[in-house]
Amino acid sequence: MSSKSKKRSLFDPAIIQKALKDSLAKLNPAHQIRNPVMFVVEAGSALTTLLFFHAVLTGKGEASPSFILQISLWLWITVLFANFAESMAEGRGKAQADSLRKTRREVLAKRLARPKPDAEVTKTASSQLKKGDIVLVEAGDVIPMDGEVVEGVATVNESAVTGESAPVIRESGGDRSAVTGGTTVLSDWLVVRITSNPGETFLDRMISMVEGAKRQKTPNEIALDILLAGMTIIFLLVCVTLLPYSFFSVKAAGQGTPVTITVLVALLVCLIPTTIGGLLSAIGIAGMDRMIQANVIALSGRAVEAAGDVDVLLLDKTGTITLGNRQATEFIPAQGVQVDALADAAQLASLADETPEGRSIVVLAKEKYGLRARDIHTMGATFVPFTAQTRMSGVDLDGREIRKGAADSVEQYVKKQGGTFPPEIRAIVDDIAKRGATPLVVTDKARVLGVIRLNDIVKGGIKERFAEMRRMGIKTIMITGDNPLTAAAVAAEAGVDDFLAEATPEAKLKLIREYQQGGRLVAMTGDGTNDAPALAQADVAVAMNTGTQAAKEAGNLVDLDSNPTKLIQIVEIGKQLLMTRGTLTTFSIANDVAKYFAILPAAFLSIYPALGALNIMGLKTPESAVLSAVIFNALIIIFLVPLALRGVKYRPLGASVILRNNALIYGVGGLIVPFIGIKLVDMLIAALHLV
Repeated sequence: MSSKSKKRSLFDPAIIQKALKDSLAKLNPAHQIRNPVMFVVEAGSALTTLLFFHAVLTGKGEASPSFILQISLWLWITVLFANFAESMAEGRGKAQADSLRKTRREVLAKRLARPKPDAEVTKTASSQLKKGDIVLVEAGDVIPMDGEVVEGVATVNESAVTGESAPVIRESGGDRSAVTGGTTVLSDWLVVRITSNPGETFLDRMISMVEGAKRQKTPNEIALDILLAGMTIIFLLVCVTLLPYSFFSVKAAGQGTPVTITVLVALLVCLIPTTIGGLLSAIGIAGMDRMIQANVIALSGRAVEAAGDVDVLLLDKTGTITLGNRQATEFIPAQGVQVDALADAAQLASLADETPEGRSIVVLAKEKYGLRARDIHTMGATFVPFTAQTRMSGVDLDGREIRKGAADSVEQYVKKQGGTFPPEIRAIVDDIAKRGATPLVVTDKARVLGVIRLNDIVKGGIKERFAEMRRMGIKTIMITGDNPLTAAAVAAEAGVDDFLAEATPEAKLKLIREYQQGGRLVAMTGDGTNDAPALAQADVAVAMNTGTQAAKEAGNLVDLDSNPTKLIQIVEIGKQLLMTRGTLTTFSIANDVAKYFAILPAAFLSIYPALGALNIMGLKTPESAVLSAVIFNALIIIFLVPLALRGVKYRPLGASVILRNNALIYGVGGLIVPFIGIKLVDMLIAALHLV
């Protein structure tokens, strides 16, 4: 699902054509009743239509048939414009879903009797696979269903899902073990355990979520719906009481004519918040569409909205704040040890280490000291893998026991061997850590050989992004397993507000709960099984698509690009959604003021001629004043559709500044624009002699 293909033009002809048809279908009262504001407009449209036919058939209408017809038509147009805005937003989402469906295909899977590549193979249609089945996927094969790699390492083309053309590596036992159905293995092979049943794959969930019509309203949106419904009911009661009041006024004043039902309906439609009522659904759907354009799947609309309210960001150091692949840059030998001897031991201990750090140690020893990598299969060596408990890895070879790892872990190992940990090595370790690098100590049994310096490079521009977050009132916290000295140095260079060093799953969970108990909304990102508890606790949890199944199930947003820095962009999209909704609500309520000055004097002018002083726009006649207000009320919706779909331009400003700017631009603008717009429409009506 290429990002470029998803970024359709705002008014794609195919989407417009479909939206026009859907706008008519949405006139169904069963659909409109879900939006109380527009349901009232549609009811008013139907009532004025009946009044028009009554005037034509009986010749005794409350006003001229031409006037009633024009009011009725523009009321129907108002409903259609609101439907069109919603259909446009939905159409963009459905276009995304259609493109995703094209990536889904039926393939023959190689189901294995047991989780080994040499096990008996049975050819099975991918639609017949079940959760827990084991399949073999070789070079050129399409991965049949979502799964986790249980054995093997391979490069995979995920462009069908992420849009990224560069292949990625998938392997067992780490945080890059998840594979997605529909992607293609380019080299080597993988043994994959299926993690979903047919119809429940990640692709199916993506398709379901991007279908705008299936989007559930968020709590914030529901609250605004209730507010708009309350305002509609209040204005409805006001307009209903104006009819008997006008009869009483005619009798008391002894002049004029009662207000017509047509004018009262026009007044009601202009006074209720039709602008935001017509655009509210489109704003929410468009917000989720912007997430899709960022290659993020929102598993709930609530997550998109919550992202806009986040005020604490928890970001993993490796791969988010730093480039992620620490590189060996220097071998520092212990006293009495030759540097090439240290390089040789470090390379031996890293030959079976497939991590980027391990590979960089082998390369540094080869390039700087001419040590060619040896064939691990012919050495007869026993390799010791890294574990979270030992925090070391190494090799046993020809009576030697070479280990490399964290200083504290190596120190304990050396003492168990009956040796001592040299003070100068501790000083080297502390100095490297203070400078923001990572030290790995190398030992041969009880003899400490020296230290490897690993440099972790902070990403360019990340400090400026954190400064933007700070201006928005968002606190940034770096999460890392490094020691406090290393963590402090990286945190200072990156410009984060705080850090949590030597982080464990329990520590992450505790930190999130502490902030939430203080009334803060917390967002975090993660890709490992050990991140799952914290992701489940966070208000906004972004799981990496390449991460483990546990992480993806715990998150409420999934980043298809598996880019941890995407969390910053997600927060910006959420804030843009809330800003768009707030600004258009402000504009909608403010622009009602001009309509008061247009319709109220026109409605009661024959009874109270003094109300003519309120005709500050100089509208030609009472009929043109009412019609002008109704026409403007309809047109403003269609003019605001691009803004609702694109969203208000986001700027990293504080809440008070944003509130002030919105009040000035959209509040004051909402007061001024209708006066100008209604006057222009009135001039056009007079020129065309429509009333």
